[in-house]
Amino acid sequence: MIIVYTDGASKGNPGSSGAGIYIKANGEIFEYAIPLEKMSNHEAEFQAVIEALKICNEKFAGEILSFRSDSKVVVDTIENDRTKNQSFQPLLTKIREIAGSFPYFFIKWVPEKQNIHADQLAKKAIQMQ
Repeated sequence: MIIVYTDGASKGNPGSSGAGIYIKANGEIFEYAIPLEKMSNHEAEFQAVIEALKICNEKFAGEILSFRSDSKVVVDTIENDRTKNQSFQPLLTKIREIAGSFPYFFIKWVPEKQNIHADQLAKKAIQMQ
């Protein structure tokens, strides 16, 4: 099982944004700080999940994925597979599309203190711009 921590951050709302991805896989750690376009904090959180899924698709195709996020909005939207927010709809569709290529995809909410690595990487991604 691949364990993936994601976090999105934005400086301003909307503003410069970044995605932080921290992956534990087969005894190894993989870290990614990905600068994103100008977007809201919630959109950056969704985009972090999308970027992590893309990485997993390249590196860990066919594996079981267990994602963790400190964003209740993201976790609830993905778990319920629906949103009333029109700006989140295309993001949910993209997540659904990529996650569908894995045998199992789980996401659960974790407190911020358990998501420190991904948070630091998201902030680093903003500074890289």
